[in-house]
Amino acid sequence: MNKDLYIIEGVRTPFCKMGTELMEEDAVSLGTFATKGLLAKTGLDPNWIDEVIYGCVCQPIDSANVTRIIALRSGIPKEKPAYTVHRNCASGLEALTQAYDKINSGAGDLFVVGGVESMSQVPFIYRPSAVKKFSALARCKTTISKCKTLASFRIGDFNPIIGLKLGLKDPFAAMNMGETAELLSSEFKISREEQDHFSLQSHHKAVKARKSLAEEILPVYFNKKIRSHYYCNRDNGPRENQNLSALAKLRPVFDRKNGTVTAGNASQITDGAVSLLVASEQAVKKHGLNPIGRLSSYAYSGCDPSRMGLGPIHAMNKLESKSKYTIKDADIFEINEAFASQVLACKKASQSEEFCKKILKRDRILGEIPEDLLNVNGGSISLGHPVGASGARLALTSIYELNRRKAKRALISLCIGGGQGGAAWIEAA
Repeated sequence: MNKDLYIIEGVRTPFCKMGTELMEEDAVSLGTFATKGLLAKTGLDPNWIDEVIYGCVCQPIDSANVTRIIALRSGIPKEKPAYTVHRNCASGLEALTQAYDKINSGAGDLFVVGGVESMSQVPFIYRPSAVKKFSALARCKTTISKCKTLASFRIGDFNPIIGLKLGLKDPFAAMNMGETAELLSSEFKISREEQDHFSLQSHHKAVKARKSLAEEILPVYFNKKIRSHYYCNRDNGPRENQNLSALAKLRPVFDRKNGTVTAGNASQITDGAVSLLVASEQAVKKHGLNPIGRLSSYAYSGCDPSRMGLGPIHAMNKLESKSKYTIKDADIFEINEAFASQVLACKKASQSEEFCKKILKRDRILGEIPEDLLNVNGGSISLGHPVGASGARLALTSIYELNRRKAKRALISLCIGGGQGGAAWIEAA
């Protein structure tokens, strides 16, 4: 049998909308803040750490292997290795499950894992036409040739390619993530009103959970280049006065004529970082650690890239065959809210005899995901979705919620751009 991975403690920064409080902090700064905060909160000797693993999707160009820089700046000894993982939206979960695999293979006992994303700082890119001319300019030997090359530039050469927009498109399916959500809303007959109602509930839950969420948030205080300083101690995405009439006024983003997916019923583009201290049972006993939870099993699965939003159902199905639990055993569920239509499609698919038989090859339905147990503190529609960090955030939030409820286990899951899903059982310590 596989050994459980014990989660000793975790912290995160507030999650802040792109272009707001955290916009001037790069991924290294955010990850370092979270990791330093984790080490301070636990009082752990950094020399005990075997390795550091972080998820990051949009790695900064000037910090290759961003996790290594975070580790060194956090005071973790240079002898301790570090590496960065990338599984799109599940990168933070991937970091956690990599540590699980390592303790089960004897490759270490104590890890710092997590995820980070500065979506505000995803770069704009020069167009190929401009790159070609800049390269030609660099090769020019005379003033005349330089002037001729400079004269060849056109205004269109300086119209930038938005890196974030490129990253949200699946090159295999030739669809962006929002278009895949529109496909699911059509196939599962999910109305605009249903999506807006789900989004409203996400905001209501997050606002109501402010005090609970504060337990996992490390307030940030940074000196600023533009402003003298700032202090932020909570997520800035949840809207206290959000209402259906305001959501209904938003125009569809991906299909302007017949679409249902809007900025209001999709996840927010966000900056943030999460750090978790995780250990084997041997390390727990050796160092006298007090776990707050554990990862007992996980699964990743592939699916049709054009229906990537159904990834959680595929992963839950695979996880059932690997663990002793079914979804009936979950006390709470965390499904990342990439889009309202995507989560609602997962709820319908899990109870559809046709889908479960035809697509999942099951002889019975997967089971119900009860509304009152799903994303009880809100989700990415309200809290935000810093893509490299969200998987780790689901684990952290679910552990704190299990302990508040004195409950046993949470089933966490994410859809993954490119046509994958990830799911894991998080249990109380």
